[in-house]
Amino acid sequence: MKRIIYREWRIEPARYWGLLAILLAVIGVGGAAALYMEHVGHWVTGMNNSVVWGTPHIFAVFLVISASGALNIASISSVFGRTAYKPLARLSGLLAVALLVGGLLVLVLDLGRPDRLIVAMTHYNFRSIFAWNIYLYTGFMAVVIAYLWTMAERTGNKYTHSVGVFAMLWRLALTTGTGSIFGFLVARDAYDTAILAPMFVLMSFAYGLAIFILVLMFAFDQDRERRPLGDQMLRKLSRLLALFVAGVLYFTLVYHLTKVYGAQHYGLVSWILRDGGYYTALFWIGWVLIGGLFPMGIIYHPVLGTRRAWIAAACGMVIIGGLAAMAVIIIGSQAYPMPMFPGHMVLESGVPGGAGGLPAPYVPTLPEVLLGIGGVGVALLITAVGVRVLQFLPESLADDIIDPHATLRTSKA
Repeated sequence: MKRIIYREWRIEPARYWGLLAILLAVIGVGGAAALYMEHVGHWVTGMNNSVVWGTPHIFAVFLVISASGALNIASISSVFGRTAYKPLARLSGLLAVALLVGGLLVLVLDLGRPDRLIVAMTHYNFRSIFAWNIYLYTGFMAVVIAYLWTMAERTGNKYTHSVGVFAMLWRLALTTGTGSIFGFLVARDAYDTAILAPMFVLMSFAYGLAIFILVLMFAFDQDRERRPLGDQMLRKLSRLLALFVAGVLYFTLVYHLTKVYGAQHYGLVSWILRDGGYYTALFWIGWVLIGGLFPMGIIYHPVLGTRRAWIAAACGMVIIGGLAAMAVIIIGSQAYPMPMFPGHMVLESGVPGGAGGLPAPYVPTLPEVLLGIGGVGVALLITAVGVRVLQFLPESLADDIIDPHATLRTSKA
């Protein structure tokens, strides 16, 4: 591989400030929505006593696991020695930090009492996975910042591999911990399974890479000097994305086969796959088709898979499918009635989604959606400022920059 030269993002100043203005407006609307819910109370949301994690949690969890997956490119480069991905490692680390900050900001503002965060940070119950995640999230940012330093500073280059291994293990622990939040909740039939942890790891790989590809394509396309992004590199990334999407579909299948193996879960599986109304539609249309089969079909198509507009569309579909998957996992699982008295049938209950047989009602409200979108705006703002003021982007990713032998080894991966 030829020598890599990094330069700041050279977008036209007028377009750059216009982009920042749009992102700041999105963040401002999200902040106003958070203040509105904080001032008036959570009764203005669609959440209730059964569905306590609403639409903001969809965005928050999606951004958090995508942060882990965005760092995957840097790990492939420094940990596994795939030199073809080395020019992308810095952007990978920056996007990982940005996505995590955006997700955590949504999470904190959706707590109902953000001022009580100090209590959560100073009083720990180490038997709770929530307490462990505070360390995992904050530690992840510190590790990735150190990782970026080893890449950017010549004196730190000798530590890149060691710090990269540590960062990879940390991000796997982070995503496993996020999946375990749901897997350790035995009260909900849809949760209470260890397979959610590895499934979240595969989801992070797919969703983080989809966001990474879109950011990379936009940044190179908008540069006023038109940084070349070779077809070879884009094909590598898209094929890797298709592999991760296939892994998500595999774990989705195993998850439902695991649930259906026990007779007590027949009702849950049939509700999600057939009788769940819009949750069933989100599963089949959003999660499986838009987020899985369609992107794979585009990427592996001999013609569409070579066209950049279609690759970008496939990445967008993966992101939409990821949000649909989070909606089914987070909200759909809470809406399904809880087995308050296992082995017994409750004929009547005044609590929808509780001991009775009726699913809990939930309709997202505008403030919830705006808060989630505001977190996305924060992540994109951090990324846009970072690539503008610091040298995160390589000058060129043209095909002749990548060593052919490194390319061959990467394609086998």
